[in-house]
Amino acid sequence: MDDILSSESVLDFLKLLAHDLRWKILKLLAHSDYNGLEFVRLLGQPQNLVSYHLRKLHEQHLVREHRSTADERSIYYSLDLDTVRSLYQTAGEALHPALGLMEALPPPAEAQPHQPPLRVLFLCTENSARSQMAEALLRHLSHGHIEAYSAGSHPTQVHPLARRVLEERGISTEELRSKSLDEFARQSFDVIVTVCDRVRESCPTFPGDPECIHWSFADPAAVEGSLEERLRAFEQTSLQLTTRLRFLLIVLERAPGR
Repeated sequence: MDDILSSESVLDFLKLLAHDLRWKILKLLAHSDYNGLEFVRLLGQPQNLVSYHLRKLHEQHLVREHRSTADERSIYYSLDLDTVRSLYQTAGEALHPALGLMEALPPPAEAQPHQPPLRVLFLCTENSARSQMAEALLRHLSHGHIEAYSAGSHPTQVHPLARRVLEERGISTEELRSKSLDEFARQSFDVIVTVCDRVRESCPTFPGDPECIHWSFADPAAVEGSLEERLRAFEQTSLQLTTRLRFLLIVLERAPGR
């Protein structure tokens, strides 16, 4: 009986992905976070139809919702990469045990001598928490093979809890400082990642037409409560950033010309 239920559950997951519009939504979210109106424009489908399929994906925990900090009437959607990866593994294992033996995410490859290192810039408003953690985490996860930077539209200072969370993971914070977006305005980057809804809407154009990605993260510095509650918010942001960065590393390493 358990096997039958397991098979039905796997089939439900595969049926969910088999719908053309839902698959297109997931493909878009694999690249960047988007809000509902952007999906309507990108997919060329009516809003009620897009909303219906987004709801189906959200009900199965494949997609997360986050209310925009720039416009509270807008909802940003993101793909839960860990959940999708786990369900794919379960589906393969249900068909044959060997298909469930997915390899761990590979370590980043070193840049070849004739290739300049990839440059990634993380942007948020105050450059105090999300973008700072992303900068330090990418530098750590890539073992320094990728040049990671961060900046803010209205920089303040690095939040002490951001430093604490990183240092507890053995990641140096000595190089971290709040920087203005203007400091990098004339520099070239391979990828620009906005981790704040507000700065996404005011992000300037950079030389070389870099790839632009948006990750809609709530600001852990805005969380109120006890020290333990605020620290937990920073830890959760750190874990979520780590997941996204690990998958981003694979994409960067497999990019044409790498």
